[in-house]
Amino acid sequence: MKRIAASFLPPIALDAYSGVPMYDQLSEWFRRAIIDGHLHAGQRVPSTRNLARELNISRVPVLSAYEQLFAEGYLETFVGAGTCVAKSIPGQAIKSAAAEGRSKSPQTVAQKAPRRISQRVDTLQTPPQTWANTQGAFRMGVPALDHFPVNAWSKLVNRHSRKPPIDQMIYGDPMGYPPLREAIAAYLGTVRAVRCDAEQILITTGSQQGLQICANVLLEAGAPVWIEDPGYPGARQACRTIGAELIPVPVDEEGLNVAEGIRLCGDARAVYITPSHQFPLGCTMSAARRLQLLSWASRSGAWIIEDDYDSEYRFGGRPIASLQGMDTDDRVIYVGTFSKVMFPSVRIGYVVIPKDLVSAFARVRDAFDTFSSMLYQVVLTDFIGEGHFARHIKRMRALYSERRSVLREAIAKYAGGKLEPIGTDAGMQLTTLLAPGVDDVGISIASAKIGVAARPLSISYLKAPPRGGLILGYSNVNVHEIRESMRKLATCL
Repeated sequence: MKRIAASFLPPIALDAYSGVPMYDQLSEWFRRAIIDGHLHAGQRVPSTRNLARELNISRVPVLSAYEQLFAEGYLETFVGAGTCVAKSIPGQAIKSAAAEGRSKSPQTVAQKAPRRISQRVDTLQTPPQTWANTQGAFRMGVPALDHFPVNAWSKLVNRHSRKPPIDQMIYGDPMGYPPLREAIAAYLGTVRAVRCDAEQILITTGSQQGLQICANVLLEAGAPVWIEDPGYPGARQACRTIGAELIPVPVDEEGLNVAEGIRLCGDARAVYITPSHQFPLGCTMSAARRLQLLSWASRSGAWIIEDDYDSEYRFGGRPIASLQGMDTDDRVIYVGTFSKVMFPSVRIGYVVIPKDLVSAFARVRDAFDTFSSMLYQVVLTDFIGEGHFARHIKRMRALYSERRSVLREAIAKYAGGKLEPIGTDAGMQLTTLLAPGVDDVGISIASAKIGVAARPLSISYLKAPPRGGLILGYSNVNVHEIRESMRKLATCL
């Protein structure tokens, strides 16, 4: 092969004081020069010895840079020619890349292939929610983190992370850590009257993933699903990602209106409900409505997804028994989470599955992300087994009851006649109604500017809401902050 003369190189600028290693700077310079068209396919480059001498640096970083460029296919060695830019790099591709870097004209953009994404992404768009970025008072879904037993939790984390056994370091069961599933099954059977055993428990990274898995197992594109209206936006998102048809069913003081749901779409594939403490209106589904819903599901072959997101916190008596415990036809899939009762970043939730669906749920769970963090599953198992979990819930129930009472008093004092509290005496948030015609989104935006996170009720509706309102979380603020923040919120009303 005829020897190719070494070409002049564009100037190479190296920064000896940069945190980037010299060989990385060199290899990146060559990549950029080839892609931009300054070095052409087949063009000879200096030997490592000559380039090191020219740059007045050690030969070692040059050797390392060339070795990397050989591995990536940018450089090749030819007998009698030395080191050259790889001929396998198409000249047209290099010209196109260079042209793209030099020009961003409409003509150039028009010639590029379209960047296609799923049309379903558009269905997941939500308006800017400035109130969700406010960390202050009345933000929803945040428990009293300063009252969490961090010392007990930390000791358990240290115990299990100091020298974990091999079986806790490898890939885990998609259904979850067996001892944790046993602990959850025992807890749900005692406290929530859920009928299940450990084999029916699926561990997830929170209730949202649980809803997503339910949607993938039970539904397909176009399948009609009853959704509470108003209801939890996350459930709507989970159904939309698989292209299900949402059927908004109104909610009144007895919960989801089953008769209206049957009238709207009697052959729906599934229904999503929050019967123990409806989100966001705060009502409890009546016994008559529960029996009516179970009867319809049994007759029509529909599935019921029961989201029991904060049922531990009921202040007027014992928690309401689960709908799943009343089900005699195995139509209810029960979803729960530890994020609300412990702390959000624990990312552990669970789904209680009918026995004949366990295999299907396990396959979908494995396809999502294999399994949840093993360390936190093991720690939570001991946290429950040693009694820390039950004691924490008991303390938080008393604390949240006090804070809810203080919030109602502050509303009466500072916003009487402007905010009307509704819902049962339970949960971690209080829903209030505004006067007809008042823009709740506008108030939420204004309150966020003064550090108060008041979620607008209207965004929980699929249809036009009869009245706007504000959803106020009280679990993460002390009584002084509740009073002061309500006083500030009243200025926006």
